Amino acid sequence: MSLPVKIPISISHLKEKAYSLGFDLCGVAAVDADTDSAVQQRLKAWLALGYQADMAWMENSKRFDIRASMPEVQSVICVALNYYTPHQRPNEPEFAKISRYGWGRDYHKVMHKKLKAFTNWLSEQGEEVKARYYADTGPVQDKVWAERAGIGWIAKNGNVITRKYGSWVFLGEVLTNVELPPDAPHTEHCGSCTRCLDACPTGAIAKPFVVDANRCIAYHTIENRAEDLPEFIAARLEGWVAGCDICQDVCPWNQRFAHTTDVAEFQPYPWNIAPTLTELANISDDEWNRRFPASALRRIKPDMLRRNAQANLEATKPSS
Repeated sequence: MSLPVKIPISISHLKEKAYSLGFDLCGVAAVDADTDSAVQQRLKAWLALGYQADMAWMENSKRFDIRASMPEVQSVICVALNYYTPHQRPNEPEFAKISRYGWGRDYHKVMHKKLKAFTNWLSEQGEEVKARYYADTGPVQDKVWAERAGIGWIAKNGNVITRKYGSWVFLGEVLTNVELPPDAPHTEHCGSCTRCLDACPTGAIAKPFVVDANRCIAYHTIENRAEDLPEFIAARLEGWVAGCDICQDVCPWNQRFAHTTDVAEFQPYPWNIAPTLTELANISDDEWNRRFPASALRRIKPDMLRRNAQANLEATKPSS
């Protein structure tokens, strides 16, 4: 087992570097046996209930132990990037709804560029320094580590809420063999509020802090590759064709603390705010390719987008 590495910079200097690269929040969590045990228990309980649906990657054994991704890891540096823009969707039923996270440029590309620069800088602080970054692309429980690093808390709707930006943030991590002084884990501040549970049209929040993907609109519109959506879901989409923001839109923290991002790439492509269900139900593969350049929405293939839009149209047809 390799010994932890020390570097001649302060934690304040490290965080200043993160902020200079454009990250809005930065915190550090220490890796220890107790941390791994708690992470394992929470994930195993969720998987045992089958709440991962068809997301087989959630069962990757590396998710149970951060050391499987980097055996020498001593610290996890967590960062958050605000992506909120104040644009609003039309309320009329003929319009399709796309989640805010996918309105602009693919967040993976934006986060990875900043994380790569941060990781390279950290590696330059000493010959023995090792560092590796992730942003929703590897077997790392980003929400768990963000909470432990003091970024925010895992809320009743399963999202990480930050005091400064609500839950409108993308998360990233840098794993390193450098031993850094950790921040205090964030405490939970949902209180007695149940707005997210009450607002979910499919009851996807099985109980506070536990989300069942089998009933989640976001899961079905993004990850479900089946030709047809389950009837129960299709009847309750409420216009959503790409993700779902209902539990975030009703959250008091988001309503009070949302701030417009200063990341230009997250400003929406204009056609993502108010497309109609009819145009998306008939979108061609070529048009899909043109509309979603460098977009996280490319995960939703053309046939899936047409399926989602058509299911909404069927659900809103007047009964004969």
